[in-house]
Amino acid sequence: MGGRSGRFRVALVQMRCSTDADENLDRACGMLREAAKEGAQVACLPELFRTQYFCQSEDAATFDLAEPIPGPSSEALAAVAKEAGMAVVGSLFERRAPGVYHNTAVVLDADGTLVGRYRKMHIPDDPLYYEKYYFTPGDLGFKTFPTKFGRVGTLVCWDQWYPEAARLTAMQGAEVLFYPTAIGWHPAEKAEYGEAQASAWETIQRSHAIANGVYVGAVNRIGHEGAKDGGLEFWGGSFLADPFGRILAKAGRDAEEVLVAEVDPRLQEETRRNWPFLRDRRIDAYAPITRRFLDPES
Repeated sequence: MGGRSGRFRVALVQMRCSTDADENLDRACGMLREAAKEGAQVACLPELFRTQYFCQSEDAATFDLAEPIPGPSSEALAAVAKEAGMAVVGSLFERRAPGVYHNTAVVLDADGTLVGRYRKMHIPDDPLYYEKYYFTPGDLGFKTFPTKFGRVGTLVCWDQWYPEAARLTAMQGAEVLFYPTAIGWHPAEKAEYGEAQASAWETIQRSHAIANGVYVGAVNRIGHEGAKDGGLEFWGGSFLADPFGRILAKAGRDAEEVLVAEVDPRLQEETRRNWPFLRDRRIDAYAPITRRFLDPES
């Protein structure tokens, strides 16, 4: 497991999520099989793909959607992974214990085994993104996972805005960072801010690819969900960027798509040799990064 240094093909599954959880799971499995037919060896699904994005409101009954890991959803994904001989990254609403729930990414290897899980570390609380109500912050730290085809790192949505998360994951040998995502526009703001918001989302993740010399795959959903305050229009735009930040494949804004592109560890090696950002880090000077803020007068 892991350790093999060779090219492998990754798939990003951009999908629409209905109000029927079983339908979403079936469609996700179908799109994973499609990815495998297109030659994908590692595939990633969007954030919380089994349901519509429920964090638009606070409702205690919604906790009933959570499930254990291993559980029905992870086992269904494992069956597809084994059938297709393809590693799978899936984003699930994890029930850890009564009152303790996580936004969790699981990694299943090509033989269906559960390699491990990553629990979302950064939890937002914005209008229609009330995640602090539902999710306990992750306590497993930043992690990478060896699969049959390569070593992958998993982060989740709001994590994508934090360079520290990308750095600490890349430092553990990730060849690709996957970001399962559910991000969209507030329809009332789209005309004024929409283009800038989507551009910032893409730019920050491409910057992680450049700064760390690593492939980055951002996997979003599409469609309009919810009615409260206009709901959310998820903007799609899933993409894979190479270690130089170049976009290798990109999905549209409003269609389900399976993107397949190649990860080449040799390009990662070449890029880091010419832009040796990891070599030149001043680790002796970074201790203050663990503080909340640095007051100029202190």
